[in-house]
Parts: sequence; structure tokens; C-alpha cells
Amino acid sequence: MATNKRVFTLRLSDEVFDKIGVLATNEHRSMTNYIEYVLIQHLEQIEKEHGKIKTDEK
Repeated sequence: MATNKRVFTLRLSDEVFDKIGVLATNEHRSMTNYIEYVLIQHLEQIEKEHGKIKTDEK
């Protein structure tokens, strides 16, 4: 199954990594899925407060 998601490296301290792991487990999500979910929620909140974020995508 093809995906349009980009892959990148994210460096985290052990403490942050472990805390995200706990939160992801509590939400029954993988760590990557949980991080994506949190980022999407944050972006939606920013756009709600400040308007759409413009990108070069068409």
C-alpha cells in the first residue's frame, strides 16, 4: 500500500521519548501515530487562532 507520508529523523531525549511512549500507550496508539496526532491537533489550533498556514503545495 503506497503512502504519501514523508519519513524523517526526530531526535528526542530519553525522558521525552519515555513520556511520549506512556501517553501513546494510554491512547492505544503507536508512538509515531501519537506524535502525528499531537502535531495535527497543534496545527489545527494554530490555524484556528491565526488563520491558514500557507505552504507551497497546490
